Amino acid sequence: MARTPRVLCVIGTRPEAIKMAPVALALTAKPGLDIVVLKTGQHGDLVDPILDWFGVAADHDLRFMERLVPFADAARRLSESLAGALAVIRPALVLAQGDTTSVVATALACAGSGVPFGHVEAGLRSGNLKSPFPEEANRVVASHLADLHFAPTPRARLNLMREGVDQHAILVTGNTVIDALLSTARRVGSAGIAGARGRRVILATAHRRDSLGEPLEGICRALATLHDRFPDVIIVWPVHPNPGIRPVVERVLGGLERVRLIQPLDYESFVAAMKASTLVLTDSGGIQEEAPALGKPVLVMREETERPEAIFQGVARLVGRDPERIVLEASRLLTSADAYNEMARGASPYGDGKAAPRIAERVRGFVGTARALPATG
Repeated sequence: MARTPRVLCVIGTRPEAIKMAPVALALTAKPGLDIVVLKTGQHGDLVDPILDWFGVAADHDLRFMERLVPFADAARRLSESLAGALAVIRPALVLAQGDTTSVVATALACAGSGVPFGHVEAGLRSGNLKSPFPEEANRVVASHLADLHFAPTPRARLNLMREGVDQHAILVTGNTVIDALLSTARRVGSAGIAGARGRRVILATAHRRDSLGEPLEGICRALATLHDRFPDVIIVWPVHPNPGIRPVVERVLGGLERVRLIQPLDYESFVAAMKASTLVLTDSGGIQEEAPALGKPVLVMREETERPEAIFQGVARLVGRDPERIVLEASRLLTSADAYNEMARGASPYGDGKAAPRIAERVRGFVGTARALPATG
């Protein structure tokens, strides 16, 4: 006796929860599918508030990262745990998003179990396997094991085709982060930032492994210079809990009058902070996609990016981590209305907020043509 095709959505990190929640909701709205959501536990309890915000319930939790697993062993051991889950859940298709350990482990588990794998946000490339590490390697491996590729942009599609991926297995959808962002922006309104009335706001974040050490020191020095140079500017930094980040940020910036070093924000509060900001400085991948859609110029504090579309469109600028370059580019935006308005156009190359329904439609077609799985007890 055949059963309804089951689609498993795997979520490991907080950003994955943001980007996969719209997909899970769109799939649930499709008749004839059985949707199962699994958390790997990579970001622990940080995922739960995101899923709650979007109204998505997790059916399984591997709690993997609650164990003490050395980094080098994480993908292998998580893949083994996921393979066991696949044997129980028996999905017709598995979906995972992005470039984390959870994603590459999912791709490996599916390949070993003979279960089709769909990669959401496929085709992003920095062109350097060592930067960002291990994200670039993870996304390349995932692409070469995937059966379906949901590319956020035409450039991502071209990257995949250059690596030999069949063009018929690729669908350009836009990025699901824009789906999540636009729905959240409508809900959170336009609340300001405490103490920022009459002041311009620089919203800053830094968390990547390659930002630690001297690069982070330089970022902090640049922000201190901007604080002193522009008396009408307030700097808001939700500081990542990484022990390699907080002590440095607090030491360099903690005593400055108009610097607000705050705890990490929940997703909806961070969207509200972006809406209230003047300018965003970040090394984050997702914020490169989100802020331009809200009309906020982004200075990307990295040496290269796998999301060059915003750079090409002129709504983001790659500035690296050199303090002088960061100060120069931020000062230009804070002193020239023309330069600012040129970047603050509210244009996003990453989609129209309808990526998840496109993914859901392709998934339904894919599992509908697959051989029906036998029912299990």
